[in-house]
Amino acid sequence: MPGPSTPRRRNTIYLLPNLFTTACLFSGFYAIVMAMNNQFTQAAVAIFVAMVLDSLDGRVARLTNTTSDFGANYDSLADMVSFGVAPALVAYVWALQGMGKLGWLAAFIYVAGAALRLARFNTNIQVVDKRFFQGLPSPAAAAVVAGLIWLMTDLRETRLIDYSGNDVRWLVWGVTVYAGTTMVSSVPFYSFKDINLRRSVPFIFIAIGALVLVLISQDPPSMLFLIVAAYAISGYVLFFWQRAKGKSVALFVESDKKEL
Repeated sequence: MPGPSTPRRRNTIYLLPNLFTTACLFSGFYAIVMAMNNQFTQAAVAIFVAMVLDSLDGRVARLTNTTSDFGANYDSLADMVSFGVAPALVAYVWALQGMGKLGWLAAFIYVAGAALRLARFNTNIQVVDKRFFQGLPSPAAAAVVAGLIWLMTDLRETRLIDYSGNDVRWLVWGVTVYAGTTMVSSVPFYSFKDINLRRSVPFIFIAIGALVLVLISQDPPSMLFLIVAAYAISGYVLFFWQRAKGKSVALFVESDKKEL
């Protein structure tokens, strides 16, 4: 049963938030099509676009008071395509298909990890501390895989490095398996959901935000990959740091509270 602070979902269909979800789904489908046509830069960028759209649909639904069970389930299905199937297929076509069974097994580990991650998220949403994700969230996992491919293809297009996806297949294999298994781990990843965007902040925060945007604009593939890669390992850093201090991270709240 939803808690007293949980907005009640309606059994209706709303246009605006579901348009964002449909656009997210389209971006994932577009990434698959581009991968099949060997347009890997466009495929990777489409996955990042899907991330942005996925971050907007829920916020739009809450701001307009149009949350619904349909929207929640539709969002999970769109996420499975955009952040589960699409990144695995792009990685497989670009680098893994020449590895035989090892290649498609790595892609399947990622797909299965995304499916299990989404199913667990939907069932634990009421009891997990909103400050943390239980395991690497699927959009971040997709960004790590897509970001690596985008970075590598960009380096090749600028002639800084001359290679094909087959030359770095073991790197792609390792990143794909890491992302897939970390999604189903119980390692805590900070969710940023406790940040109040309506609260006033010192001017320095605005200046830092502007600086980050400038850095990203100078070299989007490199900077975005560094950011998502840092986030993808941040959970393990927090986990081992807390263990070294003899502490633990509480992922669950109230009667379902558990600790790592």
